[in-house]
Amino acid sequence: MANDDPVMQAREASWIDEVVFVAFLLLAFVGLSPFAVHTDSVTAFGQNGTSGAGDLARQLCYLAVFAAIVFGALRRRGIEALSSVPPALALLLVWCLLSALWTGEPGVTFRRAGLAVVLVLSAMLSVETVGARRSLVLLRWVLAGVLIVNIASIRLVPQAVHLPGETDTALIGAWRGLYGHKNIAGSVGAMTAIVFLFSPRPSPRLFRTLLDLGIAAAAIGFTVMTRSKSSLGLLAIALGLGLIYRVAWKRDLDRTIAVVAGAVLAIVATVFVIADQTVIARLLEDPTEFTGRTEIWQAELAYIRDHPVLGAGFGTFSDTGGLSPLHNYVGNSWVGAVSHGHNGYLQLLVTIGGVGFLLAVVSLIATPLLAFWQRRDLEMKSPLFALFVFLVLHNLMETDFLEGDGVTWVAFLLMVAMLGNLGRRGTAP
Repeated sequence: MANDDPVMQAREASWIDEVVFVAFLLLAFVGLSPFAVHTDSVTAFGQNGTSGAGDLARQLCYLAVFAAIVFGALRRRGIEALSSVPPALALLLVWCLLSALWTGEPGVTFRRAGLAVVLVLSAMLSVETVGARRSLVLLRWVLAGVLIVNIASIRLVPQAVHLPGETDTALIGAWRGLYGHKNIAGSVGAMTAIVFLFSPRPSPRLFRTLLDLGIAAAAIGFTVMTRSKSSLGLLAIALGLGLIYRVAWKRDLDRTIAVVAGAVLAIVATVFVIADQTVIARLLEDPTEFTGRTEIWQAELAYIRDHPVLGAGFGTFSDTGGLSPLHNYVGNSWVGAVSHGHNGYLQLLVTIGGVGFLLAVVSLIATPLLAFWQRRDLEMKSPLFALFVFLVLHNLMETDFLEGDGVTWVAFLLMVAMLGNLGRRGTAP
């Protein structure tokens, strides 16, 4: 019987489509200014001052790659290619754009929301064009190349290590490779280890397995040298849960046992937190804990209490000077100059309010979880699930969701895109 599914009938991606996809990956994971030492006026995600859009060359490159991605997607599937964007995620982007109506800096909100739209469409359409399996292969090659450059640069490029003179002296000596901060480098190293440990391996497997294990070990070693404690801790959790997912999801009974055990552990952890409120309160009251994050979190919570529904407007958290939503909620000047809120969930509530937060939870957490619940394509879904766990938990300590063209946000979008593509195409490339 002929297949009437237009997705299954779509032509194979050409080498040009793959080149465009790799260009998108390099733009996101390497950028136009590797090894650049960022000043206070430039955030770790490349946004300058109050422009809300970064430098002109970066914008033009993203738009050029975006145009090529859209052309390739329309050539293969026509307007149906837009169905690769999850509806809930599309609604979230619309809400981000609408927040320009009530923000104090509508120009910044509109420009940053525009970048978010370009990134989401680029990730979704490029993976739809290339296919989930081939996309993962190309992502592996890019991450391996970045890892080689990062390790080699430690000896060759002085600024590949945090140098003396840093405002935070604890950073001195930490490896950062081609990135502006050791935490970004650490998260890329952790994601590289996840991808190479869990990716499906074709036959013959021995050489490929040994190669993957070697690259993963190098990635873990690099992550250790970045001193990124969040990435190291979350990497262990992601690897453990990824392994459980790969093994337990093969049978309904094992899957049920894993879910029940996870629920019990979550309940125990919640009870512990409630029972130990004095310790938690002391941590939150001490600005020196969590490298100063607690004072930022306190300011965010105070703002959310005052503006629970709409928020301040998308993209207004940082680099907006006196118009920043936290301007009147912080005491220390260094807190007022932070580039992000060190918690993706709180920052969503601050910028797009309760409505936007609910849309984000549905599109970024609930929808992927429903797809992961299905037992189909477990070999492909295992690395995606481990990445999902790492990035969802990473947002507890850092801000990834909708954060410019940050590598962790792009990685999350690629994970969602591959997951959706698998659901539509099964094991097709």
